[in-house]
Amino acid sequence: MKRLLILALLFFTAVAISPLLINEKGYILIAMGDLTIESTVVTAAIMLIVLFIMLFISLKTLRGGLKFSLGTWNKIVFAGRRKGIKDFNRGVAAYILEDYVQAEHLFAKSAEPAQSERSAYLLAAAAAEKQSLRSNTNHYLTQLTSYNDVGLEAVIVTIKLLISQKDFKKSRALIDEHHKHIGHDARLLSLEIDLCIIEQRFTTAADYLVLAKKQKTLVEPKIKRWEAKIFKGIFNEKITRQDNAALAAYWKSLPRKVKQRETIVFAYCQTLAKHSITEPLDKILLPAIKKGSDIHFIKSIRTLPLTSTDSLITIVQKHLHHDQYNALWLSSLAHLAYTSKQYSMAEKAFNSLIHLEGQQYDDVDLNAFANTLEQQGEYQKANDVLRKITG
Repeated sequence: MKRLLILALLFFTAVAISPLLINEKGYILIAMGDLTIESTVVTAAIMLIVLFIMLFISLKTLRGGLKFSLGTWNKIVFAGRRKGIKDFNRGVAAYILEDYVQAEHLFAKSAEPAQSERSAYLLAAAAAEKQSLRSNTNHYLTQLTSYNDVGLEAVIVTIKLLISQKDFKKSRALIDEHHKHIGHDARLLSLEIDLCIIEQRFTTAADYLVLAKKQKTLVEPKIKRWEAKIFKGIFNEKITRQDNAALAAYWKSLPRKVKQRETIVFAYCQTLAKHSITEPLDKILLPAIKKGSDIHFIKSIRTLPLTSTDSLITIVQKHLHHDQYNALWLSSLAHLAYTSKQYSMAEKAFNSLIHLEGQQYDDVDLNAFANTLEQQGEYQKANDVLRKITG
């Protein structure tokens, strides 16, 4: 605006002083071949100023028009993409809110417009899987595989979805295709171990377990769950496909550190108890109960299908002789008595446990107590105990 005012001022100034210069006109002569242009200095100056002002106004007009045209073109061309991004974000919100029907619809709708096909189809597949829509999930995964480079993250999610659909053949093929990444990516390693357990390739899973323990991102509870499944599978294979001696030899061959892992020891005990192999089982359980320091392991003994419990009951009773209101030993005695069908002893121990100050029992105790009462025909009391579980 200031520039226009200055130009206008120059123009009117030129017009104002031009009559004063009439007496000193001066001439300009321009000759180009046969063309001759003749003018006074004043007229030429005025024309140049006018021409400059018109040129300036024209440039400003064209520039504004150009900006308007580009802005309009941008709105028209990218309107679909903006809507696609908006739908994608709405899909993310719907997924977080567990509205999987809406999430699937929005992800599928926004995949191409938002130009984020990989992420959108993966999330649409995940939303479909949450609804147990197998055909929809497979459709989105097929859409995804049409891209040459989907990235390792997309591969990992795809494998996880395939495993959840029990499509283990495709899962195995995809893992083997990206096998070189297993040693470098804990997520792919986790899926490999899970799939090996499903395929009952327990020895291979145990080899991968060594690698998994070196991964900082894999937490101890997850490692323990794997250990329990893997070694229980190996122990059962040894005794069912070979014999007791093969199982004992394998246990003996394990490194000392491995045999000190509670989950592995308990898996071994489960196998021994299941097949009624008493002697090696007592060698593990008796010292543990005598020492009494590993509370978690002692509690886990309650779930073992023991066939010989007399020696264990004797040690537990010795503990109770020194501390008759100890919840751990009351629970242990009750379960050992129930397992050996000494229901009267079991009922007394459970009653003592239930009436301790504060709630020092759990649902495992209540279930066993109810079963003990049922075995003695006390059905009403058993129902009363079960109601404690349901709240």
